[in-house]
Amino acid sequence: PLNRLGLAMWLTSPDHPLTARVAVNRAWQMCFGAGLVTTPEDFGSQGERPTHPKLLDHLAKDFIDHGWDVKRLMKQIVTSATYRQSSVISPQLKAIDPQNRLLARGPRHRLSAEMIRDNALAAGGLLVEKLGGPPARPYDLAASFKPVAPDEGEGLYRRSVYTLWKRNGPAPVMLTFDASKRDICVVKRERTSTPGQALVLLNGPQFVESARALAERAMREHGDNDAALIEMIFKTLTSRAPEQREAQVIARLYRDQLEYFDQHPDRAEKYLATGKAPRVESISAPKLAAAAVVAQALMNYDESVYKQ
Repeated sequence: PLNRLGLAMWLTSPDHPLTARVAVNRAWQMCFGAGLVTTPEDFGSQGERPTHPKLLDHLAKDFIDHGWDVKRLMKQIVTSATYRQSSVISPQLKAIDPQNRLLARGPRHRLSAEMIRDNALAAGGLLVEKLGGPPARPYDLAASFKPVAPDEGEGLYRRSVYTLWKRNGPAPVMLTFDASKRDICVVKRERTSTPGQALVLLNGPQFVESARALAERAMREHGDNDAALIEMIFKTLTSRAPEQREAQVIARLYRDQLEYFDQHPDRAEKYLATGKAPRVESISAPKLAAAAVVAQALMNYDESVYKQ
């Protein structure tokens, strides 16, 4: 029929695989950082040809045949041998294929703005995974969307997908990490590396608070065992144990910060007062502040903000 129902039937018809190809390419882009068609905004004659056309066709047809099951598609991609390769690149491969168009290694790219914030909250045990509900207002909205005040309670720690968003102005933290405005359609975000991103990770109230919460978790579990404390924080943020040299550098940072906060307890108290999550008062302020600085430094480590 020549109406909206007919348009929907045509878009999802097995004889018209464009919709499925676009959807599959977006899923591939989410997992690998770049789609099989590297111009997701243009699947026409002016766009790039697929790097692996048979693979794209197979996934699109399979997607249609299995009822447009997105969860099945994502599972199919992330359990593939291609996705599960190491992301370490050799000099020879870097010279031949720096953009990984040949898929000879696993993906490595910076996490999205939403994932970076949610990952920090989850590491500190603060993330609220409640589904649905009104928009959430984290700390940074108060500085940008006046007279919007930050939420109290769980609204500060909800997943970033629920953050209040004005069409031509994302939340400042999101904007710093390349979230796109919504006044135009953007199907592929830019990825930049700027000093402002490090500034947010080291000074943003949400990240300072999350680092303190992670330090509290580690200190409750390991007490005065500095080596175990450092290993837990490092493993929580990077998903691996620190190498010996890394552990030595982090231990030196912890000792230096502990010495500083022992000499300036008022600054330790001021630092730990960031954020509205309740603090564990039984833990010494200088020790907790020193551990929180370590957690913050590691939140800014590339392995904590990169998928690899």
